[in-house]
Amino acid sequence: MDMMADPSIRFGRPTVAEIDLDALGHNYRQIRKRIPQKAKILGVVKADAYGHGALPVSLALEKLGVQYLGVAMVEEGIQLRKGGAKAPILILGGSFAEEADRVLKFDLTPVVFQKESLEHLSKAARTRRKKLRVHLKVDTGMGRLGVPLSLWPDFLKETKKFPETEVEGILSHFSMTDEDGGEYSARQWQEFQKALAVAKGMGISCRYVHIANSGNLTAFPSYAGNLVRPGIMLYGSYPSRSCQNLIQLKPLMTFKTRIHFLKSVPSGTKISYGGTFTTQRESLIATLPVGYGDGYRWNLSNRGEVLVRGKRAPVVGRVCMDYVVVDVTAIPGVGEGDEVVLMGRQGGERITAEEIAEKVGSISYEVLCSIGKRVPRIYKA
Repeated sequence: MDMMADPSIRFGRPTVAEIDLDALGHNYRQIRKRIPQKAKILGVVKADAYGHGALPVSLALEKLGVQYLGVAMVEEGIQLRKGGAKAPILILGGSFAEEADRVLKFDLTPVVFQKESLEHLSKAARTRRKKLRVHLKVDTGMGRLGVPLSLWPDFLKETKKFPETEVEGILSHFSMTDEDGGEYSARQWQEFQKALAVAKGMGISCRYVHIANSGNLTAFPSYAGNLVRPGIMLYGSYPSRSCQNLIQLKPLMTFKTRIHFLKSVPSGTKISYGGTFTTQRESLIATLPVGYGDGYRWNLSNRGEVLVRGKRAPVVGRVCMDYVVVDVTAIPGVGEGDEVVLMGRQGGERITAEEIAEKVGSISYEVLCSIGKRVPRIYKA
């Protein structure tokens, strides 16, 4: 293999995450086809765009035509603004009292579900002599953030006391997709409609109403409202197995490295910490410069697989902080410097985030978010 043909070599250690922005465009267009024509899209880029790099992904989404960006916290929104993001940015987790002025300064739009937040934000808006857009959140069954339905009318009355704020949106959040046949989602949608009717009856109108995340906008596009909030599906992963038959996605991330050291060992050799794996034959063992310090899960010890020369090779022994050991005995022609794909496609084989998640008892969201900061991201368009 021509090692110098790989741009990752310029980083020294060859452990990198390649991010395919063309795949992002494909996924965005697939989502666009799935939802009502008039519905707008808020691209969720919280948690560093699920490990893919929030700023490059956000700038790419802006070019694709996204109407809004969504982050979890104020600091994430500030980082996007400092990086040049121009689209409206919704702070999905709301803001804290000491962040109110920064919300105004960086032109961020907070989600609000507490009277105290309205007070702090309104005070900051008066100081800066600006009008502040907010989205009000009602809890229709998630049981997390949001005004309980029983308190919703009183909360709406309170919002009218703060003329410095403009209610641009009302939102809620689905907690299930179709795990129960869609009954709970249908109930949440009905409760959301009741909450919207209460707001309308009190003279509160807004530009956006939104509740649908990746799973629900796919399984139940009629629940879209006029703004949808795809997250995991933008990155080519599915929120549930059922969604795989409804929409075609392309993973953005290829997590890969190269063989750092290769050696032949006799039968009966113990491998890695604790000696949890013992060779049963003369074996060719490859050491990879990647480990749980990079987000390759310790739970994959003696369970994971990687791709070498288009074939699967098992992880043997415990995953270390900086190294993973694999058995490449069955792969002809293998050599030091060969590319190794930890997650992604190589030849006709592919290891998905969903496959890894199943092996470690997790979800694809966590697998993607766990790829650490010491793994450089390389962007391909």
